[in-house]
Amino acid sequence: MPDELRFSAKVPKTITHERRLFDCDKQLSQFLAETSELGDKIGPMLVQLPPSLGFDAHTANMFFAHFRNHYSGQIVCEPRHGSWFTPEAEELFLTRRIARAAADPAPVPDAARPGGFGELAYFRLHGSPSMYRSAYGEERLRSIAAAALAVRSQDCWIMFDNTANGAAAADALLLSDIVQKLSDGR
Repeated sequence: MPDELRFSAKVPKTITHERRLFDCDKQLSQFLAETSELGDKIGPMLVQLPPSLGFDAHTANMFFAHFRNHYSGQIVCEPRHGSWFTPEAEELFLTRRIARAAADPAPVPDAARPGGFGELAYFRLHGSPSMYRSAYGEERLRSIAAAALAVRSQDCWIMFDNTANGAAAADALLLSDIVQKLSDGR
C-alpha cells in the first residue's frame, strides 16, 4: 500500500442503530481493538446515526466521552435527524473533538456543510437525486471540489457511497482530477 493511503472505518450498526449509542461500551471497545490492527493506516472513525435517532444530550455525551477516552484519533459523526443540528449538539462535537460530516443528500440544510471540530472535514456523498445510485456528473463534482477546497481543515475526506450502479469509482477519479486542476489554478 502507498504510504499516504489511510482507511476510514465505520462504527458497526450494532452500536449506532441497534443500541443507539446506549450501553455499548463493550461493543465499542471490541471495534477499537479490531481496527487498531490497521495501525497508522487508520483515518477517521465514522459514526453514522440512523435517521430516527434524535439528539439526546446525556446519551450522546456519554457515548462520545467513552469513545474519546479510548480513542485519540479522528472521529466524525454523520447525524441524520434534524435535532442534531443545534447549538447544543455542535458544542458537544466541539468539546469532544468530533467532526460532523457533510452529507448529500442532506436531511436538513445544515447537514450539507461540515461542522463540529474543524480540524477534519468529511463529506459523505450518497448520490442524488437517487440515493446510492446516481452519479454526480462533472458540474456537481466541480461544486463539491470547490466546497472541499474552501474548508479550512487540516484534513479533508470525501467518501462516495453511490455504489449501487457503480458510479462511486468514476466519480472519485473525476473529482480527483478536478481538485488537482483547481489546486493548480487551471
